[in-house]
Amino acid sequence: RLWQPNTPQTCSIGGKVADSLKTWSVFTAAPKPEPSLPRRRAAPSRRGESPEPAPPPPPPAPSGWLPRLFRPAACGGGGARLSAGSSMERAGLLAPFPPRARATARVCMVSSFATELLEIRSREPSPSLHVLVVPGNPGIVGFYKDFVEALYENLGGQASVTAIGHISHGQKDYEHGRLFSLHEQIEHKIDFLEQELLHTEQSIIVVGHSIGAYIGLEICKRFQKKVKIFLGLYPFLTLNKNAMKQSAIGYVARSSLLSKGVSLLASFIGSLQASVTRSIVKRFLGSSWSATAIDAGCSHLLQYHTMRNVLFMAKTEFQKLNEEPDWNFIRAKQAQIAFLFGVDDHWGPLTHLEEISKHAPRVALSIEKEGHTHGYCCTEAGSFWVADYAANLIKNQMLVGDS
Repeated sequence: RLWQPNTPQTCSIGGKVADSLKTWSVFTAAPKPEPSLPRRRAAPSRRGESPEPAPPPPPPAPSGWLPRLFRPAACGGGGARLSAGSSMERAGLLAPFPPRARATARVCMVSSFATELLEIRSREPSPSLHVLVVPGNPGIVGFYKDFVEALYENLGGQASVTAIGHISHGQKDYEHGRLFSLHEQIEHKIDFLEQELLHTEQSIIVVGHSIGAYIGLEICKRFQKKVKIFLGLYPFLTLNKNAMKQSAIGYVARSSLLSKGVSLLASFIGSLQASVTRSIVKRFLGSSWSATAIDAGCSHLLQYHTMRNVLFMAKTEFQKLNEEPDWNFIRAKQAQIAFLFGVDDHWGPLTHLEEISKHAPRVALSIEKEGHTHGYCCTEAGSFWVADYAANLIKNQMLVGDS
């Protein structure tokens, strides 16, 4: 059995994160079969010689709460690293893990709106934690399947995990063409918490990706006593006026004619033969995407109503995010807030990280340097790495809070 420190490669501002994310994980390598050799009789020991001492027994398996909480992830994100260039998948291949728990999809009604959920229930009969994952834009929960499952496993199955989709970003047009703004999507998430989670004794951890980080902060404002930790992944909190891609998306989103044209093109591609649609998505949208993300893109994103809502929500995002973030709230809750930024992410550039550090120096700030992108959830490697980082941060913050 190998015990090695597992430290995600993150940077920190103010020395907050680098030392706090070190955990221990254990994995057992499969024994290597020895080559079959012809047996030879053991030479008799000479008189007066003592027999060779037996090798020492292996150390006993760990017991208690530590391995139960800090357990290896079945996804391959929790094993120890072999070398600087080793990927998590290679580390995960060394150990025979049980099958990963699968997230289940369901549709529930939230304030009369059909809402797609992706969830895994805790193995514990009375779990104390519930992790709510708020997606970016598009708010399609299918993109987060690998991430949700990996996060659940990295938390040892002791917390329930739910990803909630945005209204009318689903496969079916339940709302008959109605368009929903950023503000309406925020109120929708707040209504979900009031309906599903506030009556329980579970503490809530909010994990928001991209514009979902902005939505998550608004959730935290409403439920300051219930939400214990907020984690923003590759956050989109304010406009980056130097980003040409943002300017182009904003130009299309502001034009009703262009938005309709793009949505019609998307629905046309979605109406083609399944193999053709899949090839187009893989070629132009997700050459590195996982099979799960490609499936979600074909079934959900390439719908007229979904693309119209994606662009309309983007239009309202650009209008709202012209404003400064609520620094007073972030400063007041900085001990419970953490952000993960990417190295080359125009939605959340490092200049925004510096701004947060200036206004709220106790916020836990990290930079991912593994080469993943803003759309980490669409690749297996990105999902596994970010899930490993998020689980380590959650466990660390909960231990600090309990002490």
